Amino acid sequence: METKVRGLFEEAFQKLEAAGEELCRPEEDVVSFLVCKHSQAAIENFLKGYLLKNNIEPKDYSNISSLYNKCLELNSNFSEIDLSNFTCKSYKPDSRSCTSISKVSGCFDIAGNLNSFLKKEKAFI
Repeated sequence: METKVRGLFEEAFQKLEAAGEELCRPEEDVVSFLVCKHSQAAIENFLKGYLLKNNIEPKDYSNISSLYNKCLELNSNFSEIDLSNFTCKSYKPDSRSCTSISKVSGCFDIAGNLNSFLKKEKAFI
């Protein structure tokens, strides 16, 4: 199971990095769909990795909101992560995407905040 947890976190890091690289392009060259999808995948994998690390099967949770709520149930400190600007949290990952740079930047920020939070919580293996 440790290998699977490590794999989820590693994929989350890679997706977060890819989203950040895309956002570093000149605004007219940014493909917002890529930032959206990479940020969404990073958030999903960070949450799934945390659940799996705590011996909870993430397959039982169908969207980011349900993953987040289960993480919050396990650790009340998850309340530090504000998902209010994450408009697709109630949908299955990959079913929605945003096109505005400001929205996808907000999703990227949430993914980055989640990364920082999990580091602070010493969640990474």
